[in-house]
Amino acid sequence: MRELDRHAIDVCNVPGPVLMENAGRGATDVLVREVLHGEPVGKRLAVVCGGGNNGGDGLVMARHLRVRGAAAEVFLVGDVKRLGADARGPLRAWLGLGGEVHELVPGADLSRLERAMLAAHGVVDALFGTGLDRAIEGHPAQVVAAMNRSRCPRFAVDLPSGLDADTGVPLGIAVRAQVTATFAHHKLGLLTPSGADLAGRVFVVDTGVPGSLAAQVGSAAQLMSPGDVALWTPPRAVGSHKNTAGHVAIVGGSPGHVGAPQLVARGAMRAGAGLATIFTWPESAATIEPHVLEVMVGRLEADRLAESLDAALAHKHAVVIGPGLGLGDAARTAASYVLASWTGPLVVDADALSMFAGRPEVFRAAKSAILTPHPGELARLLGRTASAVEADRFGAAREICAASGAVVVLKGAHTIVAGPDGRLCISPVACAALATAGSGDVLGGIIAALSCRLPPFEAASAGVLLHALAGQAWSRAHHGMDRGMLASEIADGLPGLAAPSAQA
Repeated sequence: MRELDRHAIDVCNVPGPVLMENAGRGATDVLVREVLHGEPVGKRLAVVCGGGNNGGDGLVMARHLRVRGAAAEVFLVGDVKRLGADARGPLRAWLGLGGEVHELVPGADLSRLERAMLAAHGVVDALFGTGLDRAIEGHPAQVVAAMNRSRCPRFAVDLPSGLDADTGVPLGIAVRAQVTATFAHHKLGLLTPSGADLAGRVFVVDTGVPGSLAAQVGSAAQLMSPGDVALWTPPRAVGSHKNTAGHVAIVGGSPGHVGAPQLVARGAMRAGAGLATIFTWPESAATIEPHVLEVMVGRLEADRLAESLDAALAHKHAVVIGPGLGLGDAARTAASYVLASWTGPLVVDADALSMFAGRPEVFRAAKSAILTPHPGELARLLGRTASAVEADRFGAAREICAASGAVVVLKGAHTIVAGPDGRLCISPVACAALATAGSGDVLGGIIAALSCRLPPFEAASAGVLLHALAGQAWSRAHHGMDRGMLASEIADGLPGLAAPSAQA
């Protein structure tokens, strides 16, 4: 984003103050709509500005709020004489309208700010933007803490102050916003579990720079869109039958863990597979068989495992291995054999990830592997902690891709799909309702079904998006509930999401 701004200013001759004016005006539109519910007249806002461009955006907002009938009280954290060059114009315009600026220099009493927030309908965080590269400490940290204590809604400009724009990790302390207006494009840090938690609802504001400019300066990742579903799930030919739709094999299940492969199969069938067969140990097969109708069940014989697996994988289009499989010697032998012998799309999840902790290179044996770890599983593969993975999700995803040669789906709020060719795709959805047992199993089945017809990276991306949209649709249908969904309901919500256009 910094390069995009530089390019717009230096190459396209769009003045910096114009970008700032557009950003501030657009952010005000979001604030009025989302925080003030479309009624700014008579409302009171506390606007907390820093000395850089983020503070300039806040000053533009203060002016537009006043023009719209709201009362904005501006606080500048620092010395007004040291305000950045682009922010001086908005400052003069604000003062020219009769506005005041209350300086909050180090050691200053914060009681006036606290009183303003107590009486306000919202507080605007325009303290730090994307340029922050160190922890917030001292006086600025006290200001952030005061904002977080406020009972009025917090509105972040570009991103919550203190949030690392690249990793989503708080730098010391960060503002906990209910709404964020980010400029021109999403920032990676907003598309992480911690970033989503700190930013609240995020809206992208147009700054007057064509979106096509991003192609000239490059981007770090692609954000999926609900409209992509139609591209990945075109209508079937009228002559399609179950075999042309794809046959998914699920290698998994063990005593006490027979639900996982059934959920994989359900996800695969609901995502469009024509056939699904669970291959499992004889005692598990006997437990599963009475509970399935549309899904077939086959047996793996431990004393003739290679032959069992060869028969299981024959004539299949995609394979899922790992859910409920176990971590014993037979399970490890089965996973190693499938990795070495299966040449089609292979979704590797759960136990088939955990059994190779610290050895991600083993997945290079597979020709078209898609790994689907949660942060804990990825941490075990890389030999670190889950918190270390969460501290740099994008870096961890790239690292495991390089080590394994596989497409990787790092699950979590705003799930990441990473390819060994460097591509990154991010889910636009962070849905807490998806935090339910078996959710990941359904995702594995969805991806497997789609990989019968799509390349691994596209199948993983489409599967992640459909899974997220199904969770989001369930939540909306249940009055915004963020809990209580069953994994089978994720699968059952899929068909309506990918319905083809009505045919004449």
